Amino acid sequence: MIRVLLADDQALIRAGFRILLETAEDIEVVGEATDGSQAVDLARRQRADVVLMDIRMPNVDGLEATRRIAADDDLAGVKVVILTTFESDEYVYQAIRAGASGFLVKDSEPAELIQGRLHNRTPTLGRAHRIRIADRNTTRPERPPSTGRELAGLTDREREVMTLVAAGLSNDEIAGRLFVSPLTSKTHVSRIMTKLNARDRAQLVVMAYECGLVRPGQRATS
Repeated sequence: MIRVLLADDQALIRAGFRILLETAEDIEVVGEATDGSQAVDLARRQRADVVLMDIRMPNVDGLEATRRIAADDDLAGVKVVILTTFESDEYVYQAIRAGASGFLVKDSEPAELIQGRLHNRTPTLGRAHRIRIADRNTTRPERPPSTGRELAGLTDREREVMTLVAAGLSNDEIAGRLFVSPLTSKTHVSRIMTKLNARDRAQLVVMAYECGLVRPGQRATS
C-alpha cells in the first residue's frame, strides 16, 4: 500500500485528489496539510511514502517544505512530487534542487499521476521537464557550470547507464538497451546513486545535465 499525503491550501483541490487517488486499490491517503510546515509534520507522523506538494502555500511554501523533508534523515524514504498550476522553468529547477522527485502540473491526466508518479514508487521528471532543466543550464550563464569531477568515480558502464537514466528510461528499458538483466540494471543505478550521493533518479537527471554528460537535444543511443 502506498501512503500518500496531500499538501495544498485549497480544500477543493485536496478533495479532488483524494477522490482520484482513492480509486486505486493500492493507494491510501493518510493525511491532508494546508501549508508546508504542517506537511513536514504530517509526513513524519503519518509515515507517508509520497507527498503531493503544492508550491504556493501560506506560511511555509512547498519548496521550503520539500527542502526540510529532503534534509531530514528520518524522512529519507519520503518522495515529494510537486503539484502546481505554475509550469515554469524556474519552478521545475527549484523544485528538483530542493529535493523533489517529480514535478506535475495540476491539469495533467489522472493516469499520469497514478501510473507514472505513484505506482512505480520512483516518481521522476517527465521528458518536457528534463528538457527545461537542460535549457536552463545552457541559458543561465551566471551559474558556474559543473566541472564534471563528480563523475570521475564512475565506470564507463555506469556513465552509460546514467545517460539512459537522464533520457528517462526505466530499469527494465535500460536492461533491454544494454542486453543485461533488470537486476543488473537496477544494481548499476543503485551504485551510481551511492557514488554520487544522489537522493533519487530525478537528482541523477539534474547531475547528468549539469556535468555535461547529457546535452540539450541529445538522444539515447541505440
